[in-house]
Amino acid sequence: AIEHGLKLASEGADILDVGGESTRPGASQVAADEECARVVPVIRGLAREVDCALSVDTTKASVARAAVEAGATIVNDVSAGRFDSALLPTVAELGVDVVLMHMQNTPRDMQDAPAYDDVTLEVTEHLRGRVAAGLDAGIDVNRISIDPGIGFGKRLEDNLELIRSLPQLRSLGLPIVLGVSRKSFLGALSGEARPAERDAETLAAVAVGALLGADVHRVHDVARTRAALDVAEAVRGGEAGGIR
Repeated sequence: AIEHGLKLASEGADILDVGGESTRPGASQVAADEECARVVPVIRGLAREVDCALSVDTTKASVARAAVEAGATIVNDVSAGRFDSALLPTVAELGVDVVLMHMQNTPRDMQDAPAYDDVTLEVTEHLRGRVAAGLDAGIDVNRISIDPGIGFGKRLEDNLELIRSLPQLRSLGLPIVLGVSRKSFLGALSGEARPAERDAETLAAVAVGALLGADVHRVHDVARTRAALDVAEAVRGGEAGGIR
């Protein structure tokens, strides 16, 4: 895992996100001690070797604390503090950054029957509420980013609508994290059943997302995504390297 992180950093990653619990549809929870055993040595090892920021992908306050003590400076929580009431206060206490994501239900059942009347409005209002919870817990607003949760309790049409609606999501006034890389909705569009073969689809979605306002992109193929983002940023009128 450390070797893979070093490779991603060498390809131009600004942030390395380390997770010890799968959040794929149908995934079961992992005990906190096991999750710590998986992520802490990796974060500690990477902290000694790389200059880029380290993020821990967890919903648990105890894992977040251990990861930050090992060198992480970002907590990436797919539940936005809903699964562990201590998560947001812990982030505030530690004084680190946090990513708050929208997800309908839990990873185990989020894709069973997702449904929305107005997905953009519902996701925006959910995130507004979770940001308010973070502020109430004492997190500095400048440390909060939001993620619409592409593929997390979403249908194909929901994912597409959320990407189109990134400008509306910017009404919250916070940096937007977008995670589309190799996801199943891309395979539904292209017919590619193998996730590892969806990089062309990913690059198209990332470029569109960047032009519509996403600030940070969570991807697998860093080198080619970096190149695509440099082009997107030039088209948008900024300088290459302005998007992470």
